[in-house]
Amino acid sequence: MTGERSVQELRLGLYATPAQARELKRRIEHLLCPDPDHAPPCPVPWSAMLLGLSTQEAREAYPELLDQARAERHPA
Repeated sequence: MTGERSVQELRLGLYATPAQARELKRRIEHLLCPDPDHAPPCPVPWSAMLLGLSTQEAREAYPELLDQARAERHPA
């Protein structure tokens, strides 16, 4: 390990309602920055976003996730 910083990307696919996804995003943001009212800059620069996928995009990007949702009897 060199200890040098670079941009890292963590992607998370989940089968959820839009409200559930927003709540999870809020919780992840709180993990990254537990004090959102601190003076800038944040010690670890970060950003978070939600991207809703069409059914076809979801099938292409997360086939295993949709298979799991079907197996657990969640309508896909």
